[in-house]
Amino acid sequence: MKLKVIDINNKPQGEIELDDTTFNDIFGRPVRKDILARVVNWQLAKRRSGNHKTKEIGDVSGTTKKPYAQKGTGRARQGSLRSPQFRGGATIFGPVVRSHAHDLPKKVRALGLKTALSAKAKEGKLIVLDSVGADAKTKDVVEKFNALGWKSVLLIEGPAVTEGFARAARNIPHVDVLPQQGANVYDILRRDTLVLTKDAVQHLVERLK
Repeated sequence: MKLKVIDINNKPQGEIELDDTTFNDIFGRPVRKDILARVVNWQLAKRRSGNHKTKEIGDVSGTTKKPYAQKGTGRARQGSLRSPQFRGGATIFGPVVRSHAHDLPKKVRALGLKTALSAKAKEGKLIVLDSVGADAKTKDVVEKFNALGWKSVLLIEGPAVTEGFARAARNIPHVDVLPQQGANVYDILRRDTLVLTKDAVQHLVERLK
């Protein structure tokens, strides 16, 4: 199978040839929404700060003295004014500081990335770019992206991003630039168009074999 390559001016720059097995394994898989959902939930769970907290009875300031005698008052027995039934009292079973991260098998993570790449390929929204060029200005990048019809783009380069291009692109809304090791399911799905450089394709194929 072959992937067509263009340059930033939308001119053909040849093709990348992959054997059928590799292509079908990475760019030709059936789209499994359950796998994509698992990986996205795993990614977002890791991002959560988990610093939500309410005061339990030990955190509420106030006296520890019993409000009144246990018996003889005719009222319900009480042990503390810091209890949840009193104004300013504790919260029972409220959230506490914790990590929301959970494990996900490596094979499922890899399958999720392959599925996300395949989904973009099936939609016709996977573009292979020859290179981004060494230097660029934000205005020039916007003009070229508009000419290509790219409004929401994730551009993945090789092991390192091109500093000048990344600096120009980061000022543009809905445009992300990542190195290949940063390729992930969430960022691929949140942008409409996925653009891979030739280096990115090579490294992703090696990474996901």
